[in-house]
Amino acid sequence: MDIEVGGFLGFVILVLDIWAIIKVVQSGASTGMKVLWVVLILILPVVGLIIWWFAGPKGN
Repeated sequence: MDIEVGGFLGFVILVLDIWAIIKVVQSGASTGMKVLWVVLILILPVVGLIIWWFAGPKGN
């Protein structure tokens, strides 16, 4: 049961990270800031997602 729950949570985090990256790319931020946000989300999937949610660039 632990593998199933861990796999599901991992999948949810992956989907949320992909969604966050798409939102960053669609935002009106500069190219440099977009790259920094995408790298942060990729390196720290959970923490980066939380930081992006509160402080990241918003869509147009």
